[in-house]
Amino acid sequence: MNRKGRNFSRWYAVFVLVNSLCLIGVKPAAAQERSYLTPAESAAKAKATIQRAITAMGGDAYLKVRDITCEGRLAGFGSQGLLSGYERVFDQVLYPDKNRTEYNKKRNVITVNNGEHGWSLDRGGVTELPAEQGERFLENLNVDIHYLFRFRMEEEGMTFRFGGVQMVDLKPADWVEIMDRDRRVIKIAFAQSTGLPIRAEFVTRDPETRVRTEQTEYYSNYHTVGGVQTALRIWRERNGRMFYQVFWDVCSYNTGLPESHFTREALDQVWAKLKK
Repeated sequence: MNRKGRNFSRWYAVFVLVNSLCLIGVKPAAAQERSYLTPAESAAKAKATIQRAITAMGGDAYLKVRDITCEGRLAGFGSQGLLSGYERVFDQVLYPDKNRTEYNKKRNVITVNNGEHGWSLDRGGVTELPAEQGERFLENLNVDIHYLFRFRMEEEGMTFRFGGVQMVDLKPADWVEIMDRDRRVIKIAFAQSTGLPIRAEFVTRDPETRVRTEQTEYYSNYHTVGGVQTALRIWRERNGRMFYQVFWDVCSYNTGLPESHFTREALDQVWAKLKK
């Protein structure tokens, strides 16, 4: 047999071997690792992955965040998920359950959530938000990864599972699955190279219709702000269709936002100034 024939024979032997291994069910390393973990080992690996992320995001500085203020550009989307434009947005968070969002450069359209209560201000004045919007705000808070890491890790009834390694945006990522006592399931992908969260998947239900909604969040463009690694680009998909995208220009932490800033009275004061 000549050299060309011998090379072909070697190549063919390798081809047969690879295909044979596939046929008898050889699994990728990540799948093998996941299948061999006991529930206790899987939970421990999941918690270690989350702890690595907390450390990467700033450790104590990250965990001790009590208020957040960000300013940037918010994308608007039509009913078909098509981009309709951008507007200025100013967002403020006071943990554990308060949020105030002001829209456009004049900041004269405002939404405030304070626990189960909420109010909005627009050209018609201040109105109370429907009860279901307060319920939706609290439901979204329970699946927010930063609220989860900061306040819910030791909550009774939480279970953790390591989901193995998968490619996310062409990069290997460690997946963790968390389920709480109300059977909410949150799946989070952490970039292996940095330990930072890059994707989260969860399911929510409409408080009125109980319709199931699958939501995915993406986090990118991390920068260090006040010792905290902060994703300055965040976008969300609902049932596979994009409905939210924000580019933060400036963020700050622990500026001492007062609780009174997140009340109806605060909006009444703004409305009184606008009327003048």
